[in-house]
This record gives sequence, structure tokens and C-alpha cells, in this order.
Amino acid sequence: MSSIFTKLINGELPCHKIAENDEFIAFLDIMPLTEGHTLVVPKQEIDYIFDIADDKLARMMVFAKAVALQVEKAIPCLRIGVGVIGLEVRHAHIHLIPLQKPTINFTAKKISFTQEELAATAARIVNI
Repeated sequence: MSSIFTKLINGELPCHKIAENDEFIAFLDIMPLTEGHTLVVPKQEIDYIFDIADDKLARMMVFAKAVALQVEKAIPCLRIGVGVIGLEVRHAHIHLIPLQKPTINFTAKKISFTQEELAATAARIVNI
């Protein structure tokens, strides 16, 4: 069965895309911890990040770095935090989270944004 991320990648569900190449896609998290919280996902459905081949994982991190620098320019923050949990969606992904303090609390209450607000945030990041 396809993951929700595969459905986003295939265009079966909408997303607020930040960047994409032939191997990876980055889009805003719809249940973010902060404004600009972005997910970096391999287009190939792989459950566990450490099951990704070394060369592909390296390319994923380079892609994530470029996306993080773009997010950092658009969203005022101290820096971009990076997190990998991998339990909530069985499709490897990296969280890029604009930070205002030196911690990431994945159990904190998520922020709710309208689709219009998410679209505006995505546009700010993409148009940097």
C-alpha cells in the first residue's frame, strides 16, 4: 500500500511543494511545529532512512541542505533544526524545522495553518 507521501509525490494528494528533483521532493508539513516546517522525502518509497543506499542518502542530505538554506532565508529563525523519527509515516523523511530555541519537541502541540497560509509560506520560500 502506498504511503501518504507517495500519494503526494504522485499528485494524488495536494502539497505545498518547496523543491523537487528526480530523486527527492520537499514540501511543507501540514502539521508543523513551526512556520516553514518542511519535509524532505525520497521519491522512492523506502520505509527506514537507514535502508537508503549510502550514495542516495548523501544526495538526500545535500538536497535537504539546499532546501534548509532556502527556508532559513525566508523564515526568521536562529537556525534550521534537523530531525528524523520515521514512526509516524512509513516512508523515510527528514524534518527541517526553523528554530527559535535550541530544542525540538515532536510531542508539542502542532500549529494549525490554513491552506492559504501554507501556500503563502511556500511561495515565500520558493521565491527567495
